Amino acid sequence: MNTQDVLASATKHLHELSGHVFDLLTVSKPISPEAAINLAKVISKLSPLLGNLIEFNTVEFLNDQEEYQGLGEWERQDPGFPDTIFAGSISPTPGFEIKAWFPLATEITARFKDSQNHFMEDQTHVCMLAWLPEKLIYGKPRILDVCVVPGLSVAQARDNHYHNPPDYLVLEPEDTTARTRNLQQTNTNGYKWQGTAEQFAEARKLVAGWGGRWT
Repeated sequence: MNTQDVLASATKHLHELSGHVFDLLTVSKPISPEAAINLAKVISKLSPLLGNLIEFNTVEFLNDQEEYQGLGEWERQDPGFPDTIFAGSISPTPGFEIKAWFPLATEITARFKDSQNHFMEDQTHVCMLAWLPEKLIYGKPRILDVCVVPGLSVAQARDNHYHNPPDYLVLEPEDTTARTRNLQQTNTNGYKWQGTAEQFAEARKLVAGWGGRWT
């Protein structure tokens, strides 16, 4: 198996999680309509905890698959990017950035700031696991659906949407490969224009002189 074989195989298994109930934690059924209303207001507070538990259990689920035996194993990286990699002899190393998404959370979008440079060999894909309690606001966490896409497509879509000089700049991280792992920079940074209208007009003229897509 090569990198793409491993990613394709793992993606197939990840899609099998749709409808799966994780026996991680059970939220009890509300005892009254008033209790249900109050629970609906606070159930999203469990999202960070259960999200991380789901991500850990997803790695264990992949390691239970027979085709990976003898080739390597899926390992959770914390901290590190991506969230899980297939540690073995396959190069470039396959990996997934796993995002457990709770649709009722107050924040409806996941942060994704990783540089396009991390995906040039198409070795890392993004897996989003949408989940809710079995009974919407109570029960065990249940996977609603799974979406897996190449990480490069996500990073490109982000940069194409936001990078619009001079109004907004997306800047690549500095070269920090000489630093220890915990100090290396892997994320892009975004900068919104803060000047006056007159300064903005001058900046637009400057950008127009660059030619190409940013005119």
